Parts: sequence; structure tokens; C-alpha cells
Amino acid sequence: MGPLKGIRVVELGGIGPVPFAAMLLSDLGADVVRIERTSPTVFGQWAEPRYDILARGRRSVCVDLKSPLGVEVILRLIERSDAVIEGFRPGVAERLGLGPTTCLQRHRRLVYGRMTGWGQSGALASRAGHDIDYIALTGALHAIGTDDAPGVPLNLIGDFGGGALYLALGVVSAVLEARSSGEGQVVDAAMVDGAASLMAAVYGAFAFGYWTDRRCANLLDGGAPFYGVYRTADDRFLAVGAIEPQFYREFLTRLGLDPENAASQFDRTQWSEMRARIAEIIVGRTRDAWCEAFEGSDACVVPVLSLVEAPEHPHLRERATFIAVEGVTQPSPAPRFSRTTCDTPSPPTRPGVHTRQILGEIGYLDSEIASLLANGAVAAPV
Repeated sequence: MGPLKGIRVVELGGIGPVPFAAMLLSDLGADVVRIERTSPTVFGQWAEPRYDILARGRRSVCVDLKSPLGVEVILRLIERSDAVIEGFRPGVAERLGLGPTTCLQRHRRLVYGRMTGWGQSGALASRAGHDIDYIALTGALHAIGTDDAPGVPLNLIGDFGGGALYLALGVVSAVLEARSSGEGQVVDAAMVDGAASLMAAVYGAFAFGYWTDRRCANLLDGGAPFYGVYRTADDRFLAVGAIEPQFYREFLTRLGLDPENAASQFDRTQWSEMRARIAEIIVGRTRDAWCEAFEGSDACVVPVLSLVEAPEHPHLRERATFIAVEGVTQPSPAPRFSRTTCDTPSPPTRPGVHTRQILGEIGYLDSEIASLLANGAVAAPV
């Protein structure tokens, strides 16, 4: 059932961080109702909904956001909910008649979560952007990659880490506060803010003088020979994270190097030479051969697994870190709870499957639902 059982959230459907935040809330037990458009967006609809993992675990209603009757449907649903989350550009929700002022007038305890790249205010607030833009502006992208150029860390830092996770945390925090104060509020979750927050430790190390402002020259960015990725003989890779001296000694010993070399572990003048030496040794054997050599050790060495391999790793299988829903392998809900265990998520559904059901729950009569369907204010699969 999950610890958020009893909380209802309305998700104004979009792409990227808002669906992911809604998935997280649903995974943890919230009743999330996803508002879909009556016509596909520029990104289209999934040919098979079961592959749209970010849409799992919630019910779906199709509404025409340009129809006053459709907007009223959403407002009536919001009146019966704890929170609403949206990912429009600043001002769009207001133009649709679904802005926070309107919604809070209908429900004073409502938490209104807003997800944008640049935030609701500031010089760039109205500009378009994507994950890579937000992390570029915060210094995160500059710190990731090789000597030659920054790397592109998927869209995990801005969209999902700095965006969805902060939106979900903000919404849950505000819902808790509303229960004591009786007042709702707006949560302004900006990916640029969240990405900057994720960099807190790096900025602290930089201010102290421990972190240099260039890539591959620091403890955690591939500069240190004991924290990085090495190619093996079969063109696969090992990940090494032997930061603590005792782990580094174990790492060197298993490589066949003199552990006395550990004495100069944090001497940056020797990092380049030691990295080359380690790389030369590791490339001489296959990835799996090295995994066998490091088996049972605290050298902090693991294989870099592919998307196919990861779900089959014994540790992840034992913990059921991945599950299959309608034959689609996907991550399990996280984190885990000792008492309010999260259910296996229900599979994603076709848009609008629950339109009639949800409208009935919020007080619409069958005749009214039929009228809304007939004039296109809402939609449902035949």
C-alpha cells in the first residue's frame, strides 16, 4: 500500500520530470490521477502503453484543456485532492484557467507543485530548455566528462535528479505542512535550482580549495586512479571506487601491485602515472576474469553492466531491484519501508481508460458524463 496511501494527487500530464515525480508518488502509495490531452502531443502516444514506464501505477482521464467544461472537470477533481503537479511554462496554467490562484480559491489546503527548467521567476523563466541546458548553467555539466569536453550524463541530473525528485519531496513536505496549518501553498521546483543543490558538496570542496575547476583532476571526476572506469581486454569496463586507504591497498594487491604504493594515494602529482599503470594491467584481462579476481574483496570493484545485464546481476535479482510488469523489465519502487510496503505498480494504461470512473467519483451523473464525451470536453476509449 505504501506510506502515501490516502493522499490524492492530480498530475497534469506532460513529459520528463512531471511524469517521473508522479510515478514516484504513485509508487509510494499515493492515488495519482493523470490528466491526459484528448489529442496526442508533439511526442505522440506510446504505441503500446506498457512500455511507458513513467506512466505506471495511476489512473488516466482525457480532458480537453481548452474547453471550459473540461477545465471545470479538472477543478472539481482538484477540490477533492491534496495536490496538483504541472510542468507548463510560466503563465500557461494561468491562461488555461488552472493557475494556483484559481485552484487555491477552490481548495485552500491544496499544494500546487510547479515543475519548470528555469523557475517561475528570473531572466530565463520564459525561455525553452532541456536537462543539458539546466545542468550547464549550474556548473554540473562542466564538472563531468573527459579532459577534452564535458560528457552528457543522460537526463538524470536536471530532469530527474534536480527536477522530479525535488518536486516530489516539495509536494510531500507541503502536504504535511498543510495538515497542521490548514493552508496550501505553491511549490516552485526548478530543475536549475535542483541541479545546483545536487552540487552542494562539490561547491563546498571547491571553496575549501580541495576541488579544482577542471575535469579529470579531482577525487570523484575520473582524475584519481582509484576512482574511475577502466577498459578490459574484451572492450568492456570495470568501475573502481577504492577511495579509503584500506580499500585501495586491497585493490592494488589484487592487481598484483605493491600495496606500499598506497602511501602516495592522494599525491595528485602521481595520479596520471598510476592511472596509466593500472590501465595497462586491467586491459590485459577480460572484465569477467577481473570480477572473479576481485570476488569477495573490499576493493570496491564491480563490472559496468549493460541495460540487458543489470537486471540479471545476482545481487539485484536477490533484492528484486528490477521487476517485470506485463513483460516489461523496469525498476522496482524505491526506497523500501519495513511496514508500509509498496505494492507492485499497476501497468500503464491507454489514455482516458478511467475517464468515466473518475468523473463518477467526483459527482458527475451518467447523463452529464455522456454529454461531456459527446461535446469533446473529455474523452475515453470506445
